[in-house]
Amino acid sequence: MADTPPGPDEAAKSASSDEDAALTELGYKPGLKRTLGNFHTFAAGISYISILTGTFQLFYFGVSFGGPAYWWSWPMVFLGQLMVALCFCELAARFPVAGSVYNWSKHSGGPHVGWLAGWMMTVATMVSLAAVALAYQLTLPQISSIFQVIGDGTGKYDKAANAVLLGSILILFTTLVNAFGVKLMATINSGGVFIELVAAVVLIVLLAAHITRGPSAIVDTGDYGQGQSLGYLGAFLTASLASAYVMYGFDTASSLGEESVDPSRNAPRAILRALIASFLLGGLILLFALLAAPDLHAKELSVDGLQYVVKAALGNTVGVVVLWCVVIAITVCALSVQTAGLRLAFAMARDNNLPGGSKLARLSPRFQTPVLATCLIGFVAIVILVVNINQPQIFSVVTSIAIVMIYIAYLLVTLPLLIQRLRGRWTTAPGGFSLGRFGVPINILAVLWGAAMTVNLLWPRAAVYNATGPQHWYLRWGGVLFVGVVGVGGFLYYWFIQRKQTGVLAEHSAAGPSGPMGHGAP
Repeated sequence: MADTPPGPDEAAKSASSDEDAALTELGYKPGLKRTLGNFHTFAAGISYISILTGTFQLFYFGVSFGGPAYWWSWPMVFLGQLMVALCFCELAARFPVAGSVYNWSKHSGGPHVGWLAGWMMTVATMVSLAAVALAYQLTLPQISSIFQVIGDGTGKYDKAANAVLLGSILILFTTLVNAFGVKLMATINSGGVFIELVAAVVLIVLLAAHITRGPSAIVDTGDYGQGQSLGYLGAFLTASLASAYVMYGFDTASSLGEESVDPSRNAPRAILRALIASFLLGGLILLFALLAAPDLHAKELSVDGLQYVVKAALGNTVGVVVLWCVVIAITVCALSVQTAGLRLAFAMARDNNLPGGSKLARLSPRFQTPVLATCLIGFVAIVILVVNINQPQIFSVVTSIAIVMIYIAYLLVTLPLLIQRLRGRWTTAPGGFSLGRFGVPINILAVLWGAAMTVNLLWPRAAVYNATGPQHWYLRWGGVLFVGVVGVGGFLYYWFIQRKQTGVLAEHSAAGPSGPMGHGAP
């Protein structure tokens, strides 16, 4: 009798068994629940990028400093991030493991580089969660004044304080969802992403139907850049931060590698699909918003941003419906950011590379999630908001610091990977995603892009770090100081204390060929 081909269930079990075996070879015992499919991993990546969240949160910033021509920073940032994403695809296929950035840099650059990348990304995730939560303030009060709980929005600190309140409520919600298990998180996240994608397409169509000017508007630099040493280029580089702040986090699709089915194949696809879909949808939203805005010189454009354009061009009723979809997008974005940070913290704690590692890596018997790590990330994010409660420029400062740390963490992955390539030590996963002969040039471009954007993000601009007077040197250099303290201070702690204790915890360890740590350089 001929052999009966395996059914879908048997094939899924076989793939899951293969991935568990790959995890064991890396020195880890499978512990997280492997239930996520193709759309779940794609949704995780695209919800972290979250086009509706990023464009609605930062459109005002780009227009304020670069005018309509700031739109060209969108394709520029996409091309740079695409180089990074392609490198990540090879790593995702080779190492289908939780805590993507941490584990990738650990394998390509060694344990010390891995720890620094993981530390920077972990802190950045908590700051980023706080930054995303602030987006509620930019949207909910536009829907109804009832959401402006503190003051009426005209006081100097009304908006900042209210942002902290709304943001804290959102973080409390995402913490509870993440604590109750990956399936609940994935269900809410996937549903939210579906709504976001539909809303984005509908918004593009509606804005396109209300165009009032031609595409020549996005090449008009106007008077922007006057008085700057670099002219419009200086203004454009500042405005480009609005795009740089959006297109990141695509590695989240691979950070769920231990909870995904066949992540070696699905994660690289999810990374690229999330980034490309975000580029196309976001680019069209921004383009048609600029072409449909009633007045490109209106003060509201640089104050209320895209929210103003939507309500002015589409009418109040349709505009409010769209803004509610933006609220959903912000919610699942915050959920995805915390999910990614949680997996990263779990991966580091499992290697005993964080203080209290055994407690942070402990999985709930019922939900199979690291509940303590979830609560800690949520708590720190709320503290970050509370500390900045009377900071009028809270939006740009918190967001800037979060993003620059993520770009540095990405650079700590792509640079060691390039060194491995140049030394001839890098090998891709057998039969997995591979850049082939284009690996070195793409990797070089990824490193150059990461370094250039890190400098651009850290540049001590008053417009970003001290937008509201009085001017103080420590505020203008706030990004450099904060990142320096976190990076140098954190690494000193690791070097003198934590590295002496590092090693896979017994309850998470598997007897793999790589030894007790299970992470030699490739």
